[in-house]
This record gives sequence, structure tokens and C-alpha cells, in this order.
Amino acid sequence: MATRTRKKAAPKTFKDAYQILKTNAEELQNSNEPDIDNLMNTVEQSIAAYKVCQARIEAVQQALDAAFDEEVAEDETSQDSETESEGSAE
Repeated sequence: MATRTRKKAAPKTFKDAYQILKTNAEELQNSNEPDIDNLMNTVEQSIAAYKVCQARIEAVQQALDAAFDEEVAEDETSQDSETESEGSAE
């Protein structure tokens, strides 16, 4: 009977996913001869980890964009109010 490598559960956090990517990259770089029998598992695990990292980065980018847009809108509203106040004071 052939032995099968059990798939690990996909990482849930950016930190865990990043660690998997880092570890797999180091193992591949440091191996003189890649473990072809385990290569597909490593690739699948790395793809899952990459997707977690990518999704988290995109979510953070969207949150930052929204926060920045909100801040800019508040600044513009504040400046408009100040300009109107200055105009009516004249």
C-alpha cells in the first residue's frame, strides 16, 4: 500500500501563511535535490498560503484606502466650512 502525505489544513492568519511560504521557500532553496515525491504537496500548500496572504493584503489595502478617502473627505468638508465662514465674515 502506498503511503500518502496528509494535507495540512490551510492557514487562517497572514502570519501563519507567511511562515509557510517562508519555510517552503527555504526548504526548496536549501535542498540539493528536491523531494519530487513531496513537491506537489509543497506547491499546493504554498498556493493555499499565498492566497491567504493575498486576500489579507487586499483587505488591508481596501481598509486603508477607505480610511484615507474618509479622511480626505473630512478635510475637504472642514476646509469648505472654514472658507464659507471666512466669506460670510467679510
